[in-house]
Amino acid sequence: MIEFINVEKTYPNDVKALQHINLKINKGEFVAVIGLSGAGKSTLIRCINRMHDISGGRLIVDGVDVGRLGGKEIRRFRRNIGMIFQSFNLVTRTTVLKNVLASFVPELSFGRKLTGMFSKEQKLKALTALDQVGILDKAYVRVNQLSGGQQQRVALARTLAQNPDIILADEPIASLDPVTSKVVMDDFKRINQEMEISVIMNIHHVEIALEYAHRIIGVRDGQIVYDGKAHDVTQQTLDLIYKGSSEEVLEPIERKEAYV
Repeated sequence: MIEFINVEKTYPNDVKALQHINLKINKGEFVAVIGLSGAGKSTLIRCINRMHDISGGRLIVDGVDVGRLGGKEIRRFRRNIGMIFQSFNLVTRTTVLKNVLASFVPELSFGRKLTGMFSKEQKLKALTALDQVGILDKAYVRVNQLSGGQQQRVALARTLAQNPDIILADEPIASLDPVTSKVVMDDFKRINQEMEISVIMNIHHVEIALEYAHRIIGVRDGQIVYDGKAHDVTQQTLDLIYKGSSEEVLEPIERKEAYV
């Protein structure tokens, strides 16, 4: 379980990114975090694996007080939490398999790190992860020869190879076309359901959030203004989250019946 207890986050420039965050996320949930650009969505997600330190309150992940961790403890803690970025974060001049194997680098001895030697078990886990996202046939292809959607699936396979309990996804489909976005989101949904991995996703596409997530968290000005089931979201909910914005929020409520 993930629990935010009166969490605050203030950046050095005095911007209050998160204010009075009280939130519980149970194991196996698929949660979409929505809101305006700059509302605090990414900060909320990145505090969970301590990419950002909180400024106040407490953050508990699977019984661990994240704020009390230090050094090697943080690295061990992060092994249970996968992170997917909009930009994929891959080494494009090497193969798909080597990118997935990179997830095991923290486990290697100093000598193996220098030589890049991975065990047969690690290679098997990497190949299995590629199979789980449907791109096993691309294992020995260089990443820069893949489409954007395939690259994001490589990033997802790299995360799965860690055998995480939680996957955090920060705008994972923002740079993908609609067809490819659906393929990637289908992967997230299947992994969540079949492997019981919790997925917490910051997403700009409201209609996709309503289609795939079990639960919607709406953030505005660093505060949670909505927390409920996806099928309970109304136009009034969206007005609360996005009111006064010039951003394109789409027309999800009119189309909602197609997704629930």
